[in-house]
Amino acid sequence: MSAPPPHQQEQSYDTLMFLLVMPRPDRAGAVVPLLHRHGPCAKSPSTDKPSSFAEALHRSRVRADYIMSRALRGRGTTTIMEGKVSIPAHLGTSVDSQEYVVTLGLGTPAVEQVLLMDTGSDLSWVQCAPCNSTDCYPQKDPLFDPRKSSTYAPIPCGSDVCKSLQSNHLGNGCSMNDNGTQSQCGYRVQYGGGLKTRGVYSNEALTLAPGEVVKDFHFGCAYKQRGADDKTDGLLGLGGAPQSLPVQTSALYGGSFSYCLPPVSSGTGFLALGAPSNTSGFSFTPMTDFMDDGTSYLVKLTGISVGGKQLRIPRKVFEGGLIVDCGNIISHLPSTPYAKLRSAFRAAMAAYPLIPSDDDDTCYNFTGYSDVTVPKVALTFTGGVTVDLDVPNGVLLDGCLAFTESGSDGYVGFLGNVQMRTLEMLYDARGGGLGFRAGAC
Repeated sequence: MSAPPPHQQEQSYDTLMFLLVMPRPDRAGAVVPLLHRHGPCAKSPSTDKPSSFAEALHRSRVRADYIMSRALRGRGTTTIMEGKVSIPAHLGTSVDSQEYVVTLGLGTPAVEQVLLMDTGSDLSWVQCAPCNSTDCYPQKDPLFDPRKSSTYAPIPCGSDVCKSLQSNHLGNGCSMNDNGTQSQCGYRVQYGGGLKTRGVYSNEALTLAPGEVVKDFHFGCAYKQRGADDKTDGLLGLGGAPQSLPVQTSALYGGSFSYCLPPVSSGTGFLALGAPSNTSGFSFTPMTDFMDDGTSYLVKLTGISVGGKQLRIPRKVFEGGLIVDCGNIISHLPSTPYAKLRSAFRAAMAAYPLIPSDDDDTCYNFTGYSDVTVPKVALTFTGGVTVDLDVPNGVLLDGCLAFTESGSDGYVGFLGNVQMRTLEMLYDARGGGLGFRAGAC
């Protein structure tokens, strides 16, 4: 397949997706379109310097290590799996790797909030006023001020909602009144990139689209942050635990949701709450929780093909599965499938100069090439579901193969958001499956 030079299409690892309101006739729930931050349709294109592939890879590995440590921490162990230490001594200091945002309305009257979209997190939060520059990081929008909302209310300390934070390892605690009584429920979350946030767990109206208002949405009103930031207003959790947006709105939309992440050069994508009325265009593979942590979504990979040729890989090396993570840019594969994929891809790309790398990355110099032929890459999941990745947007990032090694064979891997591009990813809560629909955006 011929395509324009990938370096002209893949501009950065710092890809943020802006959502506006758009109706969809095939949905009973809320649907909003998605624009790439660096794409041609962004109403306020980003002026920040795009990250390099090396930075993207570092951030991706930091995030993967954090998700693994979080799951193992819930099991009370620091087990070594397949010869690889699952919990690093330090998580690293790079910015968190959530790379897509939604623009929603919070409060009454609704105030626009730009939130990072993350399937690897549950609790949603925004920075709240009053908060000075030493306690909150700088953001592009004014801080959300709960004092100006008629529907804001802190969640009581002794409530079941507050107690659920502790059961989900979110570190709840209760603030004290001047008279020594407990009144407000506190939350505390730390992310893989070093960002820490804490504040008051609260109740508020959340506007998803015109006429689509969640009246009692639980979120964190953040008063103290530490670590790196992306200058967004907060985070929107799409994980599987009770604090997430899909679970909180399950009575309205059934708990299912989907999204389509467009490449840099395209127009719009979307995030949708609620399953489409017709799923005949989807191919489904079974989906489970990862290590019973309640947050992460796990699927099983069974095979990989390059250029239409199936690679000879024993199925047992895929036993750990893949965590489906829209906040992780690059896909992580166990050592054998990664080596086989890299070797086959390099052979198919032998016509182009490979850039030397100390980390043995697969990056190319396409300078001077008007046409670049990129081989098709397909992933096969449990049930015989084969997904053709978009070429080149779902294969290359900044001229580099957007895959890395996760660890020894049998170790857990990650399906990153580069590989999701142009696919509608349907998280079917009732059917317990992950659906793929090609060419959705």
